[in-house]
Amino acid sequence: EAAVGLAIGGLKALGGAISDGIADARENAKIQAQTAAVIKSTGNAAGVTAEHVADMASALSDAAGKSLFGDDQIQQSANLLLTFTNIRGAALDAATAVSVDMAQALGGAPKDSAIQLGKALNDPIKGITALTRVGVTFTDEQKDMIRALQETGDMAGAQQVILDELNKEFGGSAAAAAAADGGWAQFTARMGEAKEAIGTAI
Repeated sequence: EAAVGLAIGGLKALGGAISDGIADARENAKIQAQTAAVIKSTGNAAGVTAEHVADMASALSDAAGKSLFGDDQIQQSANLLLTFTNIRGAALDAATAVSVDMAQALGGAPKDSAIQLGKALNDPIKGITALTRVGVTFTDEQKDMIRALQETGDMAGAQQVILDELNKEFGGSAAAAAAADGGWAQFTARMGEAKEAIGTAI
């Protein structure tokens, strides 16, 4: 009787894991579809592939031991940043990483910081006001430099001034939290990814 009970319990647990995996796979498919859609709708202004965005999110995730956020959460942030057509290539990667650090330091999810961050990087002269609302401070010298770079057409240079300041204030927050967690989030995330892989296969 005890063996039967254990077998039934095991089957229920397996069924629950499969159900969770299917739900996770469906959610991931929606996020992947959104990435592809925004790349298409913006004419791929960022100059990246959907696969690159997914890989970047995975590399910054809890499963990679780099943060306490799942790859889906990080890719949602990247998807929002992709809608700002002046954020391209390496700037997109850097902005996505900064959004993860800001989320850890300020609370919330990476996508919560993505709109202010996107506005700031898309039009640095006007956009830095959005970041000052969440406590980021820029010196007059930095503001002058941002203005001068953008007005001479060096958008990447203006964006880099902003990214440097954000990294000075928030850089390393996500990795530090992951290290302090002792690997538990990484373990549970990898278990979740295994369930998602099963769900995807089904």
